[in-house]
Amino acid sequence: MKPKKDRGFPDRQAIVAFIKANPGKVGTRDIAREFGLKNADRAELRRMLRELADDGIIKKKRHKVSEPDALPPTLLADITGRDADGELIASPAEWDEVENGEPPKILIEMPRRLKPGTAAGVGDRALLRVERSDDDEGPAYRGRIIKVIDKAKSRILGVFRSLPEGGGRLVPVDKKFADRELNIAKTDTQGAQDGDLVSVDIVRTRGFGLASGRVKEKLGSVKSEKAISLIAIYAHDIPLQFSSAAEREAEAAEPANLKGREDWRDVPLVTIDPPDAKDHDDAVHAGPDPDPNNKGGFIVNVAIADVSFYVRPGSALDRDALDRGNSVYFPDRVVPMLPERISNNLCSLVPGEARGALAVRMVLGPDGRKRSHSFHRILMRSAAKLAYAQAQAAIDGRPDDTTGSLLDPILRPLYAAYACAKRARDERDPLNLDLPERKILLKSDGTVDRVMVPERLDAHKLIEEFMILANVAAAETLEKKSLPLIYRVHDEPTLEKVHALAEFLETLDVPFAKAGALRPTTFNRVLAQLEGHDYYPLVSEVVLRAQAQAEYSSENYGHFGLNLRRYAHFTSPIRRYADLVVHRALVRALGLGEGALPDSETPETLSEVAAHISLTERRAMKAERETVDRLIAHHLADRIGASFQGRVSGVTRAGLFVKLNETGADGLIPIRSLGTEYFNYDEGRHALVGTRSGTMYQLGDVVDVRLIEAAPIAGALRFELLSSESDSGPRERRPLRPQRKLSKAHPGRSPERKRKPEKQKSGKGKKAKGKNKGKGKKGKAW
Repeated sequence: MKPKKDRGFPDRQAIVAFIKANPGKVGTRDIAREFGLKNADRAELRRMLRELADDGIIKKKRHKVSEPDALPPTLLADITGRDADGELIASPAEWDEVENGEPPKILIEMPRRLKPGTAAGVGDRALLRVERSDDDEGPAYRGRIIKVIDKAKSRILGVFRSLPEGGGRLVPVDKKFADRELNIAKTDTQGAQDGDLVSVDIVRTRGFGLASGRVKEKLGSVKSEKAISLIAIYAHDIPLQFSSAAEREAEAAEPANLKGREDWRDVPLVTIDPPDAKDHDDAVHAGPDPDPNNKGGFIVNVAIADVSFYVRPGSALDRDALDRGNSVYFPDRVVPMLPERISNNLCSLVPGEARGALAVRMVLGPDGRKRSHSFHRILMRSAAKLAYAQAQAAIDGRPDDTTGSLLDPILRPLYAAYACAKRARDERDPLNLDLPERKILLKSDGTVDRVMVPERLDAHKLIEEFMILANVAAAETLEKKSLPLIYRVHDEPTLEKVHALAEFLETLDVPFAKAGALRPTTFNRVLAQLEGHDYYPLVSEVVLRAQAQAEYSSENYGHFGLNLRRYAHFTSPIRRYADLVVHRALVRALGLGEGALPDSETPETLSEVAAHISLTERRAMKAERETVDRLIAHHLADRIGASFQGRVSGVTRAGLFVKLNETGADGLIPIRSLGTEYFNYDEGRHALVGTRSGTMYQLGDVVDVRLIEAAPIAGALRFELLSSESDSGPRERRPLRPQRKLSKAHPGRSPERKRKPEKQKSGKGKKAKGKNKGKGKKGKAW
């Protein structure tokens, strides 16, 4: 790029136009050269770029700037302040600053006449409808309030610490309020003891010193693991109690009967679930298709508990279910979306009991592709309740008293149908990121017994594939009937993330085809050629982090991960509100009776529901993850000084995050403890590189660490590095390593290859903001 003739200092619009005209990231130097700026102008340019980034008009990361990632049309946002004109300013409630930089600002446009539920103030959380602003002088987005979700909080959750003179202090659980301890007078403790988890009402005070608070509720001692999940429940405002009206409706509900239903009680449907499952909302059956025109094909039946029969639109049960959005699963408890009378009784497909269900009958061809399907409202009776390992053991030649009689008539046909369906799945080639998930097993007293990674069996894959087929059938039927629905969507990775992945793979000499349409196959090829190689865990982690997050939407843009054009959740209405909406839509579309989707539901109203339940899903995932972190930190608190082996699971300017092999716990090795030399953060390599020795610590490295500190309330661990996988002598650990070119025939082998020395990056880096664990979502929440 040739320097342009000096045209004077550019205004904001000119700079923004230049950035938009150059997709990807451009640097300060590029902008300066474009406008012929002198060295004396650089400070003013950097100031202007900071302002543009603060307003969300551009995204600034290190020394590069680009257009910000587009916000969805409907989102949840926190109202953070006001501008110079007194207008409200908001930011997205869910935003990864490490990945995306500063969150964009949204100017709230208030109508002259407020609708009920839309009056908002600073500190509130609201559902917004947003669009790009055409004003480059202000925030990048403007928005209108659809509904205020939460008013500004005047209550804080924390740990009570008593003082010798009486009264005490509240140490907030939420890291955002970690520096905002509250003073609690002796008369306001409500009998709280040192170490109790309490909720405290903030008492507004004037003058200097700590604000004061009043204990509202005692939730138990944090010394007990049984209180750990309560921290997440209260910290994330997860509703714990059902309304009395909802409880009354649940108790008044009566079991389903044959009225308006087909009788499927003689079809030997079975449930296959984890051994500790409390509710059983899906059952399956399969057999060869007797149609001579479909020789080698199968008929697969999937029956799902008929929740829509009991939870009617607009009822108290419906309001509570929508508020929760989904069930939340902790190691010691479940916070259900529906009362136990519904979820664990009337809608649990227990053996021998007649239960209402919505079933889909699917015809598969010999190639595994679905040829046709039909939906039915039925009365069924489960033939058996099986665990995954139990069903798999029977197929593998180890039947027990329950599965022995089921093996030939039920289990073998199910597995044969799965083998058939797998042919089409393999041809479709969805994203193959089958990463293990840890499971915490507790003792009877609520303490951690052990952490395990359950074996991934064909029984799991069988149920998963049949559920996917049923979900596709639901979406296809509702589209054909032109009914509004909530899709489960998963966008393809952004170009920025794809370029970052390609640059990283280039450092490993792993080819990555960026040309042409992006498909899951593109990533699968990379993973396949590295299977069994030392780099496989590292590359799997980076590929995972390149993916977008699945969500709910009333607009369909497909499911990238599953490689499906249309997909909707249908198979778990007990624990997901999205599935309940799809059930209601099917009842309405097919004229199946009571509990149908109301005519008042439109794509616009469902877009608001989709935005809300996408948020509650992320809330649940975060609460579950934090609880697991706290439980394991509590479990390891008495093992300070012990040594562990793990892998580097995250690399930031703050240091290395390490995931322990034994428990799956994550902890930080601070960068200051890595040695006496200075380490640069190499974003492209996901590594820290020593400026003097070239020592490199990279994502995926195997390391030995010592536990230095455990903070159970925060769920945080701090480690000290003992050794790494190539510390067999002087620490010349991959000094900006000459990379190996992988052989196509033998991915684990690499011919010798000379490589030009790379230029070392300079600069002191910046202090990390907060604590980034660098973790991606494990498993598929698709």
